Amino acid sequence: MGNFPDIEFKLGDYVEDFVNFLDEVLEPLFDLIFFISSRFIGAISDVLTWIPWWVFIILIFLLGWYFKSILSGVFYAVFIFLVGTFGLWEYLMMTISIVLTAVIICLVIGVPIGVWMAFSKGFSSVMRPILDAMQTMPSFVYLIPAIFFFGLGNVSAIFATLIYALPPVIRLTELAIRGVDPEVIESAQSFGSSRWQMLKKVQLPQALPTIMAGVNQTTMMALAMVVIASMVGAKGLGEQVLISINRIDIALGFEAGISIVFLAIIIDRVTGGVADKFQKHRRAK
Repeated sequence: MGNFPDIEFKLGDYVEDFVNFLDEVLEPLFDLIFFISSRFIGAISDVLTWIPWWVFIILIFLLGWYFKSILSGVFYAVFIFLVGTFGLWEYLMMTISIVLTAVIICLVIGVPIGVWMAFSKGFSSVMRPILDAMQTMPSFVYLIPAIFFFGLGNVSAIFATLIYALPPVIRLTELAIRGVDPEVIESAQSFGSSRWQMLKKVQLPQALPTIMAGVNQTTMMALAMVVIASMVGAKGLGEQVLISINRIDIALGFEAGISIVFLAIIIDRVTGGVADKFQKHRRAK
């Protein structure tokens, strides 16, 4: 009585056909993306592992001291030192490499799109439901096209992370540009500033604190994908969490999990401190 009518509409079949079409037509592009991303991750990882552990800890301390307080710097340094004592130093460096790569790509893509949305209501209306879908789609679904296009490994992890972490920086960039004081814009226009000059010298500097808040959110969401991305072969701390689940290894799971927490705290506080610095600098002017 309450059964749905015997009607079938396989939307997934059309999506699969579209993905297959993209794979055939854009295969050189995907190969280029794979090459650049893998080399970029490898370069960052090589640099991080080349830095002596004690130098890296000092850098973390200095970042915490400059952007928060000397006590925060001490705590952050202790957190990183503890991760090293767990025997997870190399995995920590790989996780940082993946997160940094994802965040850099998100900024390169997201900030221009956010600016475009701020200047074009039509483009903004098209992008908003797409961003909603990107944020609400279950994270595991992103792994399927990632594997299809790039196979298993860190590049697939970057692709899946991008889809999940990109919306915040786009949304907050649009919000920041739209929120610039109209009187400031009118003043710049009265001096004959072109649209590019106004964007570069007025709107972006005024919007920078809010954009930095978007960078903070994007970075935290990229870090949140670490464990999920390990399911497509991503190395790092997330991989260790996955291994601990498969082995039911409570000790390894706790150490890898708390290491991710330590890293999340440091990234959140430092990027938040950067945003605060920009805000204070703006008020000082």
